[in-house]
Amino acid sequence: MGLPSPSEPSVPAPPTSDLLRPLVVVGVLVAAMWVVEVIDLVPGTPFDSWGIEPRQVDGLLGIPLAPFLHSGFGHLLANTLSFLVLGAIIASSSIGTFVRVTVIVGLVSGLGTWLLAAPGTVHLGASGLVFGYLTYLLSRGVFARNLLWLAGGALLLLVYGGILWGLLPRPGVSWTGHVFGAVGGVLAAAVLHRRGDAPAPASTP
Repeated sequence: MGLPSPSEPSVPAPPTSDLLRPLVVVGVLVAAMWVVEVIDLVPGTPFDSWGIEPRQVDGLLGIPLAPFLHSGFGHLLANTLSFLVLGAIIASSSIGTFVRVTVIVGLVSGLGTWLLAAPGTVHLGASGLVFGYLTYLLSRGVFARNLLWLAGGALLLLVYGGILWGLLPRPGVSWTGHVFGAVGGVLAAAVLHRRGDAPAPASTP
């Protein structure tokens, strides 16, 4: 009687919790934005004054706070889906990568807005992060020389390319936050993936 032939080694599927973790992490941030906006319905709530005020020292506090503050539910709703989708794609690489990208984009977008936006304005919203997430995903494949990421970036450009019109100046829109958010996304891709932050190819036993 012959011996059974050895089977190919199988790769176990990741636990469901691992698949959901990126969405949960990003979802918690979005939930915080919605909670803040609900609280902002209370008369006298000062949240809308806590955004980025260009070249005002107390306006620096808006750099970490502005992504959680919105001028109304329409503004928040416009950012929610893109933030969830793009953020979850980044977090699916690793939560650490998502945190680093968010910090880099938030700082570049916030500081650029604080330095160069029109005086006497207050800048709110997560759209700077959304633009940064998009340009990070579009450019990381270039810096990492990863064909899969390049293909994914091309697909994202087809789906989300329309929002890049938000980089053009328009009244009532924080286009400086959009522009510097986009710059921050490219910078994050350059910093993280030039130093080898791209996932290593899988090896077989």
